[in-house]
Amino acid sequence: MMLGRDGITGLICLAISGALLWLTRGLPPAVMVPIGPAFYPRVVLALTAALSLILIGSDLMARRRAAAAGITPAAVPAEGANYALVLATFALFGAYVGLLPELGFRLSTFLFVGALQVTLEWPRSWMRWLLVLAIAFGTAAVCYFVFEDYLSVLLPRGSWSGL
Repeated sequence: MMLGRDGITGLICLAISGALLWLTRGLPPAVMVPIGPAFYPRVVLALTAALSLILIGSDLMARRRAAAAGITPAAVPAEGANYALVLATFALFGAYVGLLPELGFRLSTFLFVGALQVTLEWPRSWMRWLLVLAIAFGTAAVCYFVFEDYLSVLLPRGSWSGL
């Protein structure tokens, strides 16, 4: 059974993450702390590899279901590419990076996550707006506490906000 676009993408990501994971063996061990410089890249690369395997499996299962239903994968119409959303996402991320020094990590992250959710799918009820705000606040708070308190990474403070 041939892989589709998702399966091929998963294979490429799996190969890249596997190669980079292999290269982390060359990072020096930690001297003073129990967690060395290779720990976090290995976690991220292992997660990327696991998600790549899930993407490959998902593509194979979708193709198997289509074959069982008598549908050829080429007969299934592909969704149209939405380049405007891709461009909007890059623009929002650029604005996020640009505003980090002025607004600081917490406020910039809150605004970025909220704006990205609204851009990708406009909330149609006040409950959805509350969910957008809760997710944006929760993301900013969890990232801040994990990096500042747990990992002791200094995050940017805003020159305008002081946050």
